[in-house]
Amino acid sequence: MNEKRFHRVKSIAQKEIIEFARDWRTIMAIIVIPLLMFPLLFILFPILLESEAAELDALELDITVQSNDFPVELAQNLTNNGMNLTFESLPDMEFLSDPGSEIERVRNGSLDALLRFDSNNETWSYGILHLSTSERSNEARYRLLTTLSEWEDAEVRERIAAGGLDVNSTLDPLRWDGDVAQGDVATSGEQAGMVLSLFIPLVLAIWTYSSAIQPSIDMTAGERERGTLEALLCLPCTRMELLLGKWLAVAAITGTGVVLQICGLLFAIGYLASSSFIGIPSLSALSIGLIIVSILLFAVMVVAFELALAMRSHSVKEAGSILAPALMLILFPALFTQVINLDGIEGYWFAIPVVNVLLALRELLMDRVIVEHVLIWLLSSMVYASLAAYYASKQFSREDIVTSLS
Repeated sequence: MNEKRFHRVKSIAQKEIIEFARDWRTIMAIIVIPLLMFPLLFILFPILLESEAAELDALELDITVQSNDFPVELAQNLTNNGMNLTFESLPDMEFLSDPGSEIERVRNGSLDALLRFDSNNETWSYGILHLSTSERSNEARYRLLTTLSEWEDAEVRERIAAGGLDVNSTLDPLRWDGDVAQGDVATSGEQAGMVLSLFIPLVLAIWTYSSAIQPSIDMTAGERERGTLEALLCLPCTRMELLLGKWLAVAAITGTGVVLQICGLLFAIGYLASSSFIGIPSLSALSIGLIIVSILLFAVMVVAFELALAMRSHSVKEAGSILAPALMLILFPALFTQVINLDGIEGYWFAIPVVNVLLALRELLMDRVIVEHVLIWLLSSMVYASLAAYYASKQFSREDIVTSLS
C-alpha cells in the first residue's frame, strides 16, 4: 500500500515538473540565472570597479586656487597629480564662511573644485569647495586632500629635522614589532567563513523563497484558472498525496535552483581565492551536514507555506499579489539577522522563525557547532515546517478548490 502511495506521489511530481519545465524561460530561470549570478557578480563587478577607478585616475581636473602666498612645491605636487591649476588672489572675505559667487562656478561645472589657501606666520589654513553629487568634483576633492596631506607630512618632517630631532623616533615612538608572530589567531579559513556568513544566508533565504513562487502559483492557482485541477482531483489519489506530489515538484525545482546557485557561488569564491581576495572557508563534515539540514528544513517550510497561500487564491494574479509582498516576511528577518552579534548570543534567537535558520547558517559557516543552539534551531525548524505542512494540507482539503474559475 505504501509503495502504491509513493508511486502516485511520484507520478504527480513528475507530471508537474514536466509541465513546468516545457517553457524555455523556465529553464533560464531555474538553471542559467542561478548558475551565472554569483560568477557575474563576483567577477564582473570588481572588473567594473577597477575600470571606473582607472577612468577617474586618468581625468585631468580643473582646479582654481585662491591664495596670496601659495607654496611652489605644493603647486608642483598638485600639477603632477593630474590637476590643471588656475591661480587667483584670495578674496577679502571670511574664508569659506562666505564663498560668494564661487558656489555657482562649482555647481555649473566650470571648475571641478576650488581651493582657498592662506598663510598665517608658520601655519596655513585651507578650505575646499566641491560638489558631492559630481564624480569629477569628488575626485578633485580627494586628490586635493591627498596631496595636501603628503605635503604636510613632508613639511612636518623638515621642521623636525631642522630642530635637530630624529624624524622617525619623533613621529613613530610606538611601533609594531615585525618579529612578533601574527596577532590574529584566526585561520584564513575561519576569516573566509566569517565574511561569507555575512551574505550567504541572506542570499540563500531570498533565492529559496523567490524561486518557489512561480512553480507554487502555476501548480495551484494556475491549475484552477486553466480548469485542470478537477481532473487531478478525479484521480485515484488522496488530497494529501496530491499535496505531497506538488510539494515534491516545487521542492525539486527550488532545490535545483539553490544547488546551482551554490555551485556558482563556490566557483566565484574559488576565483576570488585565486586572486587572494577571499579564502576558502574551512568547515568540518558536521558543519556541512548541518548546513544541508538547515537549508532542507527551511525549504520544507517555505514551499509548504507558498503552496498553501497559492491554493487559497482563485487566480494567478491574486496568488502573485499575495506571494510577492510576502517576500518581506523573509527579507526583513534576513537583513536583521546580519547585524546580530553571534558572540554570547542568547538561545531564544534560535527559536524565532526564519531568524533561527539564518543564524544557524551564520554560525555553521564560521564552523561553530554549539550543541544548545543546534538543538533549539533544529527542533523549532521542525515545528515550523510541520505547521506549514499542516496548514498546506488544510488548504488542499477545502471543498471549494474543486470549483475552478475557468
